[in-house]
Amino acid sequence: MVITGAFGALGTAVRAAFEQVGATLHTPPAELLDLTDEAGVVKYYASLPPLWASVHLAGGYATSPFTETSLAEMKRQWDMNFVTAFLCSREAVKRGASRIVNTVSRVVAEPVGGAVAYSTSKAALVTLTQSLAVELRPKGVLVNAVAPSIMDTPANRKAMPDADPAKWPKTAEVAKAIVFLASEENALTSGAVLPVYGQIG
Repeated sequence: MVITGAFGALGTAVRAAFEQVGATLHTPPAELLDLTDEAGVVKYYASLPPLWASVHLAGGYATSPFTETSLAEMKRQWDMNFVTAFLCSREAVKRGASRIVNTVSRVVAEPVGGAVAYSTSKAALVTLTQSLAVELRPKGVLVNAVAPSIMDTPANRKAMPDADPAKWPKTAEVAKAIVFLASEENALTSGAVLPVYGQIG
């Protein structure tokens, strides 16, 4: 199976969770493969053996007031958060994957101000997830997404020193949800956007 974005805080936890259940992992390193490059993604997936699943964690976050958000930043966020998952989902299905798991965000259900480029790119990814679930279900492909809130990572603790990280979901907990959605155990769920919010009300 493929895991993109496998070397960040969440990616490290997801990798460990899949390794624990004995999964064979393919983890494209960001410095060697630009996941927004169609030709590169096609070539990478074509080099892999038949796949069971593809999990898409690659992405990025940016904030700015709406009136100060440039078109370049809007396109950058869409490339990072939507295009990467679109290309990888498409190529994974060609390689026989029967489970696709995308990563969106709580903001798709509860919008916030100041991050329009990020929020709209993740909302588009929800629509992609649900559309593919409908189209691919007859082929036995289940497509889902997890929607974390702010996760307990070193970077988030540093950025928000006054917050209470005890209420944030742990990356290992989010990883468990991803493992279930990508597993044989999940025989029915498709088109879901699974909230993984921790104790945040």
